[in-house]
Amino acid sequence: QVQLVESGGGLVQPGHSLRLSCTTSGITFKYYTMGWFRQAPGKERDRVAAISWLGTTTFYEDSVKGRFTISRDNAKNTLYLEMNNLALEDTAVYYCAAQDGVQVSGGVAEYHYWGQGTQVTVSS
Repeated sequence: QVQLVESGGGLVQPGHSLRLSCTTSGITFKYYTMGWFRQAPGKERDRVAAISWLGTTTFYEDSVKGRFTISRDNAKNTLYLEMNNLALEDTAVYYCAAQDGVQVSGGVAEYHYWGQGTQVTVSS
């Protein structure tokens, strides 16, 4: 059974930081492209960042470039998203996803497995 479990969300003030984690089981993690997506209320699920199998290639949406960093630890089967200088518009449920492919810039349709999400709320 494939499981992706996100953690690390919470309520923070603008300008502060959070680190999300996604632990996985049931997949050979090191062979999956991994991504972070987010969905704000009333909006579609959007990609945020993605990383290739070995972590040598990354993708970021323009809105998070320079503020967010995606990384992975294949020995721990875990994906991370370091989020710095958080803004009000970063408020959303954040999902990690696994793709049995190599399309680092791929969208929702390219991903095969999803976590349940973790809430990130940025508010003053």
